[in-house]
Amino acid sequence: MTRNAAHPIEPLFVDRWSPRSFTGEPVPDAVLLSAFEAARWAPSASNVQPWRFLLARPGDADWETFVGLLMPRNALWASRASALVVILSELRLERRGVVVDNVSHSFDAGAAWTNFAHQALLLGWHTHGIGGFDREAARTRLAVPDDFAIEAMVAIGRLAGLDTLDPEFHAAEAPNGRRPLDETVFAGRLGAPAFAKERNAA
Repeated sequence: MTRNAAHPIEPLFVDRWSPRSFTGEPVPDAVLLSAFEAARWAPSASNVQPWRFLLARPGDADWETFVGLLMPRNALWASRASALVVILSELRLERRGVVVDNVSHSFDAGAAWTNFAHQALLLGWHTHGIGGFDREAARTRLAVPDDFAIEAMVAIGRLAGLDTLDPEFHAAEAPNGRRPLDETVFAGRLGAPAFAKERNAA
């Protein structure tokens, strides 16, 4: 489908999507460093920067471990990525000398992931966030401490054609749409139109 924004935005935001078809070509260190640098500059509550990233590329000692964490259906395509990343977030922060729960750890890690994905796209690489993997196994096999949440995995690669993809994924291999703003933004409480045009329509 062709994506069209309803209001003026940078093309980057509609150009980013989550393909499953990757060439498998090696991703240069410069690309990864640039994407992680963009993630590093994401906003976070009290600037605690709770995100951490675990990286593996084909041929790395942990590559097969990362692939083995994926649900079998996701492994069919993500194993052809140029890199896999596990995103973690630290559950607690220190505030005025006291360690407290960081209620925004996932929110902030999501901001970092968004920066990562958009910077990768600017450099010609696509990303696909993955929720379908074994988090308990990830904690054990990757020695993730209990004070970190395991948020998601990400596949990174160059976009390839459908011929590299298992046929069961062909129908879904295209950018998708988004819910309109009048179903997303509300005035004070759910259901109340936030903008004059919507109020008049109601």
